[in-house]
Amino acid sequence: MHVPDLFFLLKNNLQELSEVKYPAKRVLLDEGEISNKMFFVKSGALREYFYQDGRELTLEFITENQAVSSFDSFLNGTKSEFIIETLEPTILHELEIDSFRKLMNNPDFQQTFNPLFYQRFSEITKRLMTFIKDSPQKRYEDLLKDRPELLLRFPQHYIASYLGITSVSLSRIRNRR
Repeated sequence: MHVPDLFFLLKNNLQELSEVKYPAKRVLLDEGEISNKMFFVKSGALREYFYQDGRELTLEFITENQAVSSFDSFLNGTKSEFIIETLEPTILHELEIDSFRKLMNNPDFQQTFNPLFYQRFSEITKRLMTFIKDSPQKRYEDLLKDRPELLLRFPQHYIASYLGITSVSLSRIRNRR
């Protein structure tokens, strides 16, 4: 979720946000925990991931001007299905659930937040569809086209897990190009 519009709206409510610095490799939300925060990335990077059969599978990379939370957990008080971890030293603006609920009573905030939330839902749906219908080669080509900076910024094993393949398969795909 890209958040410049939210930052503009929240600047009048800065008391609702806290700015926090985290080192790389800090887990902000663990699988099975209930999320009580939404994070807005000022600088740095995070990833959402989970374990399946002993392998890490990366759901998403979150970088500057994006927001992240386990939204189902955050909005519904359910246990998170994944982990959120910093990949680099990161500066975040954190919004607690109580402050979020208060802000959701503000029509201006709703008008800005809801379209961004729906846009994020659409992005997640499109990503899910690529795993159903596209080959790993096509997923790699789409990543190269849509978010090439990720390929330079993160280790190959994270990129491979994001594409749903092994590092060896990713190397083969890269060598074909």
